[in-house]
Amino acid sequence: MSQIVFVGLSGGVDSSVTAARLIDEGYDVVGVFMKNWAQDIAGWECPWKEDYRDAKRVAVQLGIEFKMFDFQKEYRERVVDYMLETYKRGETPNPDVMCNQEIKFKMFFDLAMEQGADFIATGHYARTKNGRLLTAKDGFKDQTYFLYRVEEEALKKTLFPLGDSLKKDVKAEAKKRGLVTAGKKESMGICFVGKVGIKDFLKEFVQTKPGPIVDQGGVEVGVHDGAIFYTIGQRQGLGIGGGLPFYVTGKDMQSNTVFVTSDINDEKLWSSVIKLESPHWINQEPVPGKNYHVRYRHQGELVNCEYKDGTLKLAKEVKALSPGQSAVLYDADNCLGGGIIS
Repeated sequence: MSQIVFVGLSGGVDSSVTAARLIDEGYDVVGVFMKNWAQDIAGWECPWKEDYRDAKRVAVQLGIEFKMFDFQKEYRERVVDYMLETYKRGETPNPDVMCNQEIKFKMFFDLAMEQGADFIATGHYARTKNGRLLTAKDGFKDQTYFLYRVEEEALKKTLFPLGDSLKKDVKAEAKKRGLVTAGKKESMGICFVGKVGIKDFLKEFVQTKPGPIVDQGGVEVGVHDGAIFYTIGQRQGLGIGGGLPFYVTGKDMQSNTVFVTSDINDEKLWSSVIKLESPHWINQEPVPGKNYHVRYRHQGELVNCEYKDGTLKLAKEVKALSPGQSAVLYDADNCLGGGIIS
C-alpha cells in the first residue's frame, strides 16, 4: 500500500511541481490549500481566491484529492498579532518564520497526521535527512533561514522534493509537464497578503503620526511619518536630501523619534556580538567554542562565529543588525536553528 502525503498546494509553480514529482514517485498524494488570510488591505484585493482556484486546478489536472484547511483564526493570533506587536515595540519581525513554525509545520502538520497522512510536503527549497534540516542545492533560493524554528519531529515526516533542484529547472519542468500554474509569477510582498507593502499593511492596523528624525549630533534633520516603519540600517526612504547618506541607528517608540547617522563608521551601526532571544535548536544546542556560520538576514552573507550561552561572537563586525529579525546558525550545510536578534 502506497504512503499518503499531504502536499501544501499554494497555487504556485513550486508546490505544483512538488505534487507532480511525488505522484511520479508512487505516493498517494492529497493536495491541501491553507486558507490563512482573506482580508483586503489598503485597496488591494487579497489574492487568496485566485490562489485557491489555481491550487484546485492543479489538483484536478493531476487527478488527486483536494482539501482546504482554514487556519485564519490561528494565523491572525499566532502570526499577524505577533508581527504587529513586534513592530509596536520598535523591532522588525519576520512573519515567514512564524508562519512556518506555527501554521505550516504545526497546524498543517498536526491536522495532516490526524487525517491519516504518513508525510507532509511543501515546495520549499530545503532538504531534510533523519530529522535534520539541510540547505538546498540552489543557494539563491535556499529557504532554511525561514525554516529554522521547525521541530525535529515534523522534519522527520516532511518531504522537500525541490531541495536538490535549481529554480530555473523547476520552472522548465512545470512548463514541460503542462501544469496550469507554469506561467504564474512568484508572489512578492508580505507572505500572506500578496502585493501589499508592509507600510500599507501596518497603516491598516496601527495608528501612526509624524515625528522627528535626529542625527548623531542631536540635530533634527527631517520628519518621518511613523517610527514603526523604519528598520535599523535603513538608508532609503528617509526623505533627507543633500549631502552624505543617512542610516537609521535606532528608534524611541515612546517619543516617536527616529535616530540616524551620516557617519558610516558610527559604532551604533556595527556589532560583533548577537544576543539571541527565544533560541530554537532543531536537534541539539550548538557546541560552545566550535566554529559555525551565522546568517542574520535572508540571503545575507554567512559570517564565521562561535556560540556560547545564547550569544554569538562574530569573527568580524557587521552592519545593521535588526532586533526582531532572525540569526540562523549553520554547520556546513546543516541548519542547526537560531534565535531572534535582541
